[in-house]
Amino acid sequence: MPSLQRNLPLFIAFRVLFHARFYYPVIGVLFLDLGLTLEQYALLNVIWAVVIIVLEIPSGALADVIGRKRVVVLAAALMVAEMAVFAFAPRGAWMFWLLVLNRVLSGAAEACASGADEALAYDSLPEADRKTTWPRVLESLMRWKSGGFFIAMVSGAVLFDQHLMSSLLGWTGWTPAPGATVRWPVYATLATSFLCLIVALNFREPSTHAHGSRHAAGRAWQNVIEGAVHVFTSRRILFLMVAALIIDSFVRIFLTFASNYYRLIELPAFVNGVLGSGLALLGFAVAPLAKRLVARRGVITNYTIVATLVFVGLAGTAMAWPYWGAWVVVPLGISMSMLQFFTSSYLNQWTESHVRATVLSFRGVAFNLGYAIAGILFAQLTARLRIAHPDAGENSIFAMSLPWLPTVFLACGIMLWLALRLTGKKPRD
Repeated sequence: MPSLQRNLPLFIAFRVLFHARFYYPVIGVLFLDLGLTLEQYALLNVIWAVVIIVLEIPSGALADVIGRKRVVVLAAALMVAEMAVFAFAPRGAWMFWLLVLNRVLSGAAEACASGADEALAYDSLPEADRKTTWPRVLESLMRWKSGGFFIAMVSGAVLFDQHLMSSLLGWTGWTPAPGATVRWPVYATLATSFLCLIVALNFREPSTHAHGSRHAAGRAWQNVIEGAVHVFTSRRILFLMVAALIIDSFVRIFLTFASNYYRLIELPAFVNGVLGSGLALLGFAVAPLAKRLVARRGVITNYTIVATLVFVGLAGTAMAWPYWGAWVVVPLGISMSMLQFFTSSYLNQWTESHVRATVLSFRGVAFNLGYAIAGILFAQLTARLRIAHPDAGENSIFAMSLPWLPTVFLACGIMLWLALRLTGKKPRD
């Protein structure tokens, strides 16, 4: 299948363009600067996660039936739509509801992309070489994503920073109006969404994969049932899903509010991009390390390493040291890169081809279900803190919420450990 080799660089390009978004380093303060409260911002992220939960498994099952390329192209088209809404939604009474629409479109795009692109790329490899070749593809993906995130994080933070952009554009004689740069990172991401759509259109479907549309819905639901049986009857997959869900939820909660944290520790906006790019560059070092750990260590050992890094990082955020508190991005960044590598490696290795996109979609559902629950609980926490401290500002309320993250994470880890002990069984590697 030589013609399918082009899918591998296209898969990497699609992942980089789809996920390396210029507004990520400032997303928390961006929404607040558009006039939203912390609770509204948290609610928007819950809506986003719920949409993914609802659509993730059906989209993965449909991809296994009608073809992965079609679903990936739909994901790219939805990305164009979501970014257009985000870029041009007018401020005012309709802002929040248009951002709800943006989150719905974004969640649908994420659901369609998650699993379908990975399954397409994995099945493009010669079957005999998949176990050894896929980790190398993931290593290459991690490196390219690190480079893409580096560019997006630096550029996005610079574009957002009003004072820095005024200084950089001063020689032209034109100065951006106050507040004009708030959505410049969004405009840049809208441009890359068109590139993402072009990449998606150039994928090739593996010839062994059926992609007819007749009776597609019925066959898709059969795949959902078969995928669910595959997930819930496998102890090792269940352990992987639960452990990864816990880790992913807490790291993403922090990343969602990372720009708020940087503002709390008194860092200027453009530094968000520097930290975000530094976090991205960690992928260059983490990729070969993660590949060696998959080859030489077991599942429990690898996920324990990741959980330890997350706890250290979350404990650091609770201290919120001015300036020096930026060190927490190192353990959290390493843990997230390792988690993605481990989860993809094990799930693809343990799953049969005809339900691969479906099972990978269960991973997406698990992650986003955890993220939605974490988002709801975080919104409830900030609301209660606001009631208890009516005179506190947004930064103060956010600071008071941080010590809860490592505390609850540790409690979840202990409960998972106890569950493993009580069942008396360890997941096979």
